[in-house]
Amino acid sequence: MTLATKALLVHLFTATGAVFAMLAMLAAAQAAWSVMFLWLVIAFAVDGIDGPLARKYDVKTNAPRFDGVLLDLIIDYLTYTFIPAFALFESGLLPGWTGWFAIILITFASAMYFADARMKTSDNSFHGFPGCWNMLVLVLFAVEPDFWVTLFIVSILAVAMFLPLKFIHPVRTKRWRKLSLPIALAWTFFAGWAAWVDFHPESWALWGLVATSAYLILVGVVQQIVPERRAR
Repeated sequence: MTLATKALLVHLFTATGAVFAMLAMLAAAQAAWSVMFLWLVIAFAVDGIDGPLARKYDVKTNAPRFDGVLLDLIIDYLTYTFIPAFALFESGLLPGWTGWFAIILITFASAMYFADARMKTSDNSFHGFPGCWNMLVLVLFAVEPDFWVTLFIVSILAVAMFLPLKFIHPVRTKRWRKLSLPIALAWTFFAGWAAWVDFHPESWALWGLVATSAYLILVGVVQQIVPERRAR
C-alpha cells in the first residue's frame, strides 16, 4: 500500500465522524440520550486517533486534495457543539428561556471560536476553552445539577473561549502528557460506561467522569500558574 493511499485512508477515517454525528443526531431526535452519547463518544475516539495518523502519514503532502483540518473542524462543530447544544435544549436540563439562551450562546460563540486563527498556543494547547460542549453536556446529563448551576457553567465556559486561558490537548500538549493522555482515555471509558448504564446515579462512572473532567478542564490553567522546569 502506497503512502498516498494510507494518507487518503486517514481522510476517510476522519470522515466517519460525520456518519457518527448523523447517528447521534437521529438518536437525539428520538430523545434516546444514552444512544446519542454513545455515538458521540465513538466520534470523540475517532477524533483522538485521526490526528496522530494524519501527522504520521503527512496527509498534507501525500493526500493534498482533501483539507484534513477543514474536514476535522466541520465534524468537530457537529459533534462537539451542535448536537450537544440540541440535547441540552431538548432534554429539559435548561427550561424555558434558559434553554434558548444556552443554545444561542453555545452555537454562536463556538462558530467564532472554531474560526479563530489563534485557537492553538505554541505548545499545541488551546487558547481558551476549546468548545468541548460534548464533554460538558455528557457530564451534566450524568450529574443533573440545578438548572441555575448548569446555566452558570455554560455561561462561564462560553466566555472562557475568548480569555487568555490555556486548555490542554491531551495528545499534542507535551507537558504532563504521560498523565494527561491516560486521564483522557479514562474519561472516554467513563463516558461510554455512563451512557451504557443510562446515567444510573449509583454508577461509579459518574464519579470517574467528574474527576477526569475536573483534571482536563483545569490542568492547562495550572500549567500557566506553575512554571515549567528547564533542563540544565
